[in-house]
Amino acid sequence: MRTALTPRDVAAVDVRLAETDELLARAYPGDDGSRQPVHTVYVPADRYAPELPAVWGRAALAAVDAAGGVEAVAVAAGLDDGLAAAVAPRVRDKLAREPIEDLRIDFEDGYGDRGDDLEDVDAVRAAKRVAAAAGAGFAPPFIGIRFKSFEAATRARGIRTLDLFVTALLEHGGLPDGLALTLPKVSTVAQVEAMADVAAALERAHGLPDGRLRFEVQVETPQLILGADGTSPVARLPLAAPGRISGLHYGTYDYSAALQIAGPYQSMEHPAADLAKGVMQVAVAGTGIRLSDGSTNVLPIGEHAPEAWRLHARLVRRSLERGFTQGWDLHANQLPTRFIATYAFYREGYPEASARLHDHVAGTSGAVLDEPATVRALAGFVLRGVRCGAISRDEVAADTGLDERVLAVLARPRLAEETR
Repeated sequence: MRTALTPRDVAAVDVRLAETDELLARAYPGDDGSRQPVHTVYVPADRYAPELPAVWGRAALAAVDAAGGVEAVAVAAGLDDGLAAAVAPRVRDKLAREPIEDLRIDFEDGYGDRGDDLEDVDAVRAAKRVAAAAGAGFAPPFIGIRFKSFEAATRARGIRTLDLFVTALLEHGGLPDGLALTLPKVSTVAQVEAMADVAAALERAHGLPDGRLRFEVQVETPQLILGADGTSPVARLPLAAPGRISGLHYGTYDYSAALQIAGPYQSMEHPAADLAKGVMQVAVAGTGIRLSDGSTNVLPIGEHAPEAWRLHARLVRRSLERGFTQGWDLHANQLPTRFIATYAFYREGYPEASARLHDHVAGTSGAVLDEPATVRALAGFVLRGVRCGAISRDEVAADTGLDERVLAVLARPRLAEETR
C-alpha cells in the first residue's frame, strides 16, 4: 500500500512530542494498585493508645446493638430489607475485626497549643505507641500523624513534631508500611514544596530511601483552589512535589468557614464543597494521587442518633457515587454507617460489574460493549469492594474466574508491565 508520508515525517512528530511523552509518563503514572482505606479516623494525640481501634469497634457495636442491631440500623439508614440483610453480617465482622482502616493521630486542631514541652512528650509517646501496635500486629493498616500547618505561626512547631515522631519511630522498630503523614491548611504550592524538602531532609538524616516519606495535602483553603494569579495551585502540586503526595483530603469546615458559609450550612454537599472537590478531582486525575472527602460533625449519639446515621450514610454514599472512595470519621458511632453505606454501594454494583467482567474475560458480548477504560473501572470497583470486605474473594472467583492479582492488573494494565 502506498502512503504519502515518509519515515522522516513520522520521526519529526516523535521529536515534536518527546516532551509530551515524557510528561505523560512522569506525571500521570496512574494509580499504583495498592489498597486505599475507605476512611480516616482523626483522634487528638493525647487520646491515642494502641487499643483505640478495638475500643472504637466495641463502642460502635454497642451503639448498633442498642438500636436493634446492624440490620435495623441499615434499614433505618435507607437500605431495603434484602440489602440490609446482606451487609449486616459483613459490617458486624468488620467492626469486630478491623473497625479502623486509617488512623490519624492529630497534633493540629484536635490537639491545639499545649506548649512545646508537652507536645514534644506527646509526639515521642505517640511514636512509641504506634511502634508497639505495629510490632504486635494490631495497628490499623494505615496510621500516622497530622502535624501543625506550615503557616508562619505554627511552621516550626509542625516540623519539630514531625521530626520527633519519625525519629522516635525509627528508634523503636522502624516505619510502619502504612505510615501516613498529613500536612494541613495548605494554601500555596510553596508550602508543599517546603514539605517535600523537609521529607527529603529527614530521609537523608536517617538513611531512608528517597521517596519513603510521602504525605497527604489537606485542601482547606480557597487559595489552593484558585490562586491570586487566577490559576489553580492544586493542579500544580503533582509536578511541584513529584512522587511525594499520596492524597488530597478535603477539609469541610475550614474550607466552608473561609468562604463565610454560615455554620448550619457548612456541609460536604454544599455547592462550594462540590466545586472545590471537582477541581481536586480534575487536578490529580491520572497522577496516582488519591482523593478523600471530608467529614460531617453531626454525630449519631443520644436521641438524635437515627437521624445522624441516616445523614452520615447518605453522605458516604454520595461521596462514593462521585468518585471519592474515602472520607473522614470523627466518632466511633459513625463507623457502622461508614461500612453499611460502603458495603451497600459495592454489593449493589457487584452483580452487573462481575457479569461484565466475566463476559470480557470470556470474550463474549453482553448487553454493554465494554472498552478498555470501562474494564479498568469495573475491575477497580470490584477490587475496592474486595479489599474493604464488602465482597469476598470466593465470590469473585466463582462469578468471574478472576483472583485479586488479575483484578489488579485489569484495573491498572501498567502493573503487568512493571511486574514482568
